[in-house]
Amino acid sequence: MQFDWLNFAIILFLFAGLAFGGLPVVLSLFLSPKSKAKDLSLPYECGINPLGSARVNFGINYYFYALLFLAFDVDVLYLFPVSVVYANSPGWTLFWELAVFLGILGLAVVYFWRKGVFTWPRRISF
Repeated sequence: MQFDWLNFAIILFLFAGLAFGGLPVVLSLFLSPKSKAKDLSLPYECGINPLGSARVNFGINYYFYALLFLAFDVDVLYLFPVSVVYANSPGWTLFWELAVFLGILGLAVVYFWRKGVFTWPRRISF
């Protein structure tokens, strides 16, 4: 392999990118204030001293809803490209593929509903 200007430019930009990302981290270690004040470890509550603990354990139901939202939100992202291609697709192939996809998605909703994932508890105990 012969070393030419293109290889030099690639290596130069590689080091420049690493310096661009790493330099602020290294500089913050040296230039940041080193205070161990008590107020720095408190959570920020709009300038008001917090009452109680800021680290409260949430019920597991919140995480279930978040995961379900992400799962169904990603599924909806698959429908956007299909909607663009759907008008120009010949035949019924895309229609049946979309029907199978939405059917599986609907079965997942029914499954989660029957498992009781969508029922919110009356009282959440900490």
